[in-house]
Amino acid sequence: MADVSAPDPPPDRRGLRDVLRTWVDPFVVLIVAVLVAGLLLPVRGEASTALGHVQTGGVVLLFGLYGARMATGDVWDGLRNLRLQGAMLVATYVVFPLVGLLVQLLPDAVLAPDLRTGMLFCALLPSTVQSSVVFTSVARGNVAGAITGATASNLLGVLVTPVLVGLLMHGSGTPFGGSVVAILLQLVLPFAVGQLLQPWVGVRLRARPRVLRWADRSVILLVVYVSVSEAQTSGAWAHVTAPVVGVLLAVCAAVLATMLTVTWWSGGRLALTRGDRIALLMCGSKKSLATGLPMAAVMFPAAVAASVALPVIVFHQLQLATCAVVARRLARSTS
Repeated sequence: MADVSAPDPPPDRRGLRDVLRTWVDPFVVLIVAVLVAGLLLPVRGEASTALGHVQTGGVVLLFGLYGARMATGDVWDGLRNLRLQGAMLVATYVVFPLVGLLVQLLPDAVLAPDLRTGMLFCALLPSTVQSSVVFTSVARGNVAGAITGATASNLLGVLVTPVLVGLLMHGSGTPFGGSVVAILLQLVLPFAVGQLLQPWVGVRLRARPRVLRWADRSVILLVVYVSVSEAQTSGAWAHVTAPVVGVLLAVCAAVLATMLTVTWWSGGRLALTRGDRIALLMCGSKKSLATGLPMAAVMFPAAVAASVALPVIVFHQLQLATCAVVARRLARSTS
């Protein structure tokens, strides 16, 4: 008897759909949509404060879930992995600053001096924690190693970044002291509490990966919207033209591509496992907006801080969109 079910889509339409699924990541589309929403409809006043609290709660919940899911033995393995942790710190505080210094060789006609200064400042920042860990998880990498490495990077960054700024940028100022407290309360403490609960809830969470995936992506989208809204309402982009942003975006893309290449290649040279290479790739190629903007406000005069912050904002959004694609592709591949 003839099949009377709905016919397959025409070959050309099915081929187009396959191409779109291969090259257009739905999560990136969501990130871009949220970014545009932050530019056009930024949150202000009390609503901004409330949304900031929601973001904090989301981060706390996310890291509590990570701790509750992760077997304690995996955490100790991450702490003992000296090659991985050392490689992350070298990528963040040695290789990245060298790349930032190379950007300073660009002529003024290509990139204005204040934006070059901002790129160097961005290169001296610690790695971002939450998105590095989230993308490591999405890519099926070593989450325990990413958490310990990115957290250590931020804890050290409160001291190391101001020192590097003083040495390489002739800046002055003190680190933003609240960053240490925020890291301990929002990241380390919930992770530790989750670890305490792990014997009772860990098996159930590991059997429900969609719960963590939903939490991962929700927090990233919230961070994107909040950060773009803050940049828009603060006027950080008020005097920047579209061509200037285009050039800055191209420079950020070149720096990000360089760091992604270097971290993935060096992970292979160090004979790291695939999970460790992914953790190094995700943690060693990123910079923290959450740490960078408060530090800029403390280290530089108000007139300089906005221009210095702009490259950090642009790089941050670019690394989120790019690594969403990279993480998805790594999750689907085996080599």
